[in-house]
Amino acid sequence: MLKVKSVHTYYGNIHALKGVSLHVRPGETVALIGANGAGKSTIVNTICGQIKPLKGRIEFQGQPIEGLAPEEIVRRGIALVPEGRQIFATLTVESNLEMGGFVHRNNHRQVREDMTRMYDRFPILRQRSRQLAGTLSGGEQQMLAISRALMSRPQLLVLDEPSMGLAPLIVREIFSIIEELRREGRTILLIEQNARAALQIADRGYVLETGKVVLQGEGNTLLEHREVQRAYLGKGAGQIVDA
Repeated sequence: MLKVKSVHTYYGNIHALKGVSLHVRPGETVALIGANGAGKSTIVNTICGQIKPLKGRIEFQGQPIEGLAPEEIVRRGIALVPEGRQIFATLTVESNLEMGGFVHRNNHRQVREDMTRMYDRFPILRQRSRQLAGTLSGGEQQMLAISRALMSRPQLLVLDEPSMGLAPLIVREIFSIIEELRREGRTILLIEQNARAALQIADRGYVLETGKVVLQGEGNTLLEHREVQRAYLGKGAGQIVDA
């Protein structure tokens, strides 16, 4: 469904992505893990059109999308749940969901049906539907951010650091939601610092360091990899230096 081929992305003179390649098949959950500064958010922003790659190719459903505007990429079927949630704090929960369904704004019945499905999935959002989104708890805001993305009926759901800033109990709840989406057969690209939680639910994973993919494999295999355990799972210290 998604192919990233030898992508190089720069911030001015800073070479942020150095030939990154990865792919996501239909129905897979693929995890991208790495430390702060590894380039995880840069690859997300490059895929979603917020940053243009200098070199390389990004294909979605066999068609090139590098260089397209973000709104066109959404129309093509990719939805992003951004780092830090970035809900519309001064709008109600319901208005946030309506914004998520904006690409289908001419089909009012579909938008209302999708909103009902989101409320059925997250009953707390129905209770808070008239409440300003900025007054929700962190976990409720993350549920809203996921629901807002699902309102566009994406073929690929990209989750950027969904556990960031949340209490451990809420993190477990959010990962249960992601696991439920996975069981439904949704295609998910999951970007996470919480390597253990991400790899436990991922079909496959990639490890990113200093703008390069240094390891890839099945989720369970990466969980058992000595260098992944040492660098990301608290079993010693160090960085991966050899793929």
